[in-house]
Amino acid sequence: MAWNIPGSGSGKNGRGGQGNGSGRSGGNGGNPLDAILGSLRNLFGGGNNGGALRWVGIFVALWLAFSSFVLIAEQQRGVVLRFGQFARVLQPGPHFKLPWPIERVRKVAATQIKTFDNTVPVLTRDENIVQVQINVQYRVSDPQLYLFGTRDGDTMLEQAALSTVREQVGRSTLDTVLGARSALAASAQQQLQASLDAYRTGLVVTELNLPNARPPEEVKPAFDDVNSAQQDKDRVTSEAQAYAAKVVPEARGEAARVRTAAAGYKTASVARATGDATRFSLLLEQYRGAQEVTRKRLWLETVQEVLAQNRKVVGGDGRQLIYVPMPGQGSTSGNPVSPPLLPPETIAPTINATGGETRPERSPRPGREEPTR
Repeated sequence: MAWNIPGSGSGKNGRGGQGNGSGRSGGNGGNPLDAILGSLRNLFGGGNNGGALRWVGIFVALWLAFSSFVLIAEQQRGVVLRFGQFARVLQPGPHFKLPWPIERVRKVAATQIKTFDNTVPVLTRDENIVQVQINVQYRVSDPQLYLFGTRDGDTMLEQAALSTVREQVGRSTLDTVLGARSALAASAQQQLQASLDAYRTGLVVTELNLPNARPPEEVKPAFDDVNSAQQDKDRVTSEAQAYAAKVVPEARGEAARVRTAAAGYKTASVARATGDATRFSLLLEQYRGAQEVTRKRLWLETVQEVLAQNRKVVGGDGRQLIYVPMPGQGSTSGNPVSPPLLPPETIAPTINATGGETRPERSPRPGREEPTR
């Protein structure tokens, strides 16, 4: 018999078999554990029908509490369905709803960036096949349309992206696809977004890139040569632009210098001509007053100016000319050469008593006969 059955604890619990009909230890000497167990037994009915109903009620209350509370994470959005029909969208945070099966919530990752990558062969407008790599990044913009606007929004986006890229590349030449893909990518992104909006997918394209485009392996060497030539062209163009940026300012400065020098020369020439005209007018007035004196003075000034700017030649005996360079005339090495010292008889022949000139005697030239006089 169990220890907590009335009348069975007289020899086991050491309390002399004192107890009451309810099975509790009476008096102040009772065990506290017996009191707690008895309270729990009374709460759940001790196995009768009333205790089962209490258990059912507690279970229903707990189920209602957990079924009505929903927690939406920061990167999620909750779509509430009431009897299977869209009711509302729950933002991030704790929320309460009607219990299932009245309302249920489908969570959608709204801020998660999804990626689609693929490489497809595409035919260009000039009938060349090129392998184009596609990279699309997108996210959910409308949870309701994403769940109920179309059957499978992700698959719809992949098919629409491939179709859009084929259309854009098919309208372009091979050179454009290989060298100017950024404009194609921007146009393809706009067209793809328009298609997704028309299909009611609830998706938004955040970025579309065409990172690589290459020809088929059979003709890859020829295309590599074309790309190398294009790069050489760009390099030569850059060098030419740099040279032009350097030479053009120098040429403009030289042109400005020439214009300034020409303007100065013009001013000096005009001033010189004006002065010459004024001098000629004054000289004409003097000539009219004293013609002979003026004519002689002009002749002397002209001879002086001519002789001052020309070499000096001194005549000897009428058959020989002696060149006397001017002082300050330099040699080819740049050092000035002093004029030779001529004897006084050569420059100024002596006059004898009879009035004739006494010319210096010269020795005959070697190897030549004296001329007969």
